[in-house]
Amino acid sequence: MTSSIASQDAPRGGASLIAPDERTRRRNASERRFRLLGLSAVGLGLVALLVLVSSVLGNGLSAFRQTYVILPVTLDADVLDRAGNRDPEEMKAVTTLGYGAVMQEALIAALAERGVDTGELRPKEIMALLSKEAPADLRDAVLADPSLIGQRVDFPVYAASRVDGYFKGRVTLETAVRDASISPKQLKLADGMQAAGLIDTRMNWGFLTRPDASELRPEAAGLGVAILGSAYMMIVVLVLSLPVGVAASIYLEELAPKNRWTDIVEINIANLAAVPAIVYGILALALFINIAGLPQSAPIVGGLVLTLMTLPTIIIATRASLKAVPPSIRDAALGVGASRMQTIFHHVLPLAMPGILTGTILGLARALGESAPLLLIGMVAFVRDFPDAPPSGFFDPASALPVQVYSWTQRADPAFAERASGAILVLLAFLLVMNAVAIILRRRFERRW
Repeated sequence: MTSSIASQDAPRGGASLIAPDERTRRRNASERRFRLLGLSAVGLGLVALLVLVSSVLGNGLSAFRQTYVILPVTLDADVLDRAGNRDPEEMKAVTTLGYGAVMQEALIAALAERGVDTGELRPKEIMALLSKEAPADLRDAVLADPSLIGQRVDFPVYAASRVDGYFKGRVTLETAVRDASISPKQLKLADGMQAAGLIDTRMNWGFLTRPDASELRPEAAGLGVAILGSAYMMIVVLVLSLPVGVAASIYLEELAPKNRWTDIVEINIANLAAVPAIVYGILALALFINIAGLPQSAPIVGGLVLTLMTLPTIIIATRASLKAVPPSIRDAALGVGASRMQTIFHHVLPLAMPGILTGTILGLARALGESAPLLLIGMVAFVRDFPDAPPSGFFDPASALPVQVYSWTQRADPAFAERASGAILVLLAFLLVMNAVAIILRRRFERRW
């Protein structure tokens, strides 16, 4: 009987259950090839990401450090406050030219005091080692604190972009021979100043807090206005897109009748999610600026266009979260006497909240990195002044982080390319934080059933 059972269990054709046949070997080989192909694709993607991040880090980290000239300057009251009243309004009569003369005299005196050989350089060439922003910075500091008048202070000022590039390795003595903005003699003088303690490279917090600067002052360019403008736009997007997107999703998923009109609405929402961002910029230019008369380069206009662009993403994510809630939850709530609205807001919406928050934050992250629609509404303009506090600040001119990156890459000085890479790092940091918040919120509010 045993041999009879074994013969019944044996596969047809005499094949063994233990030793693989030719067909099984081919199938296993195909599976190994597919797995190897998948691993190769993942590895290639990781290598590309590593190269990209390494390139951005290599070019952008230096933007967070800056070369300063530590200038011992005597703030002569006879020059800066002739009336002697220490009144900032009266002291504004002294322009940056007057402060520049004071700084030039202080620099030459400091070089002589420290025994630094200036060679055959003229005072104007020596002064060129300092940023053109230096007199304005000194003037702002004195006007903010008139008690400095009459004192001798060690005032740190930005070094010129070529000097900064020299200490960062971007400029060399060989390239300075062909550079109209710097000479090898000036760079050798900078070496002497560093040896004498007059030049130092340190953390540049001004990169995050200062406004943009002109093409002649790349070392003074900062992201302050761009960061504030992006924050204002994200506030507008969050306030408008979240309630509108969630309300539209609840209606379409829970309340709307399933007919031809709702099908048309759903198809159009899906199509709008795939529309190129530049199309939204054209719409904003026509609707919000030409028709509504809102100011160009204002965070309110940028926020509105980014809201239009983000809404389809939020609606799709919210509907998917609502659809993921089991129908038994709705049936149970209705079965114990809850109304339709009570079922939605007391049971369905809380269970769908993790997906809704995740979709909203990812939509905001996408909006934060968009530049094409903002270019069309004028946010590429050079903005020097910070916008006011809300609500009036929403209507003041401002910039945005991705637009600032685009603007700096279009300028000739290599220092702007360095700052563009640094701005990309700041933008990536914001995106990583927003994605981390999305993960934390999802884990925090996630409920299992």
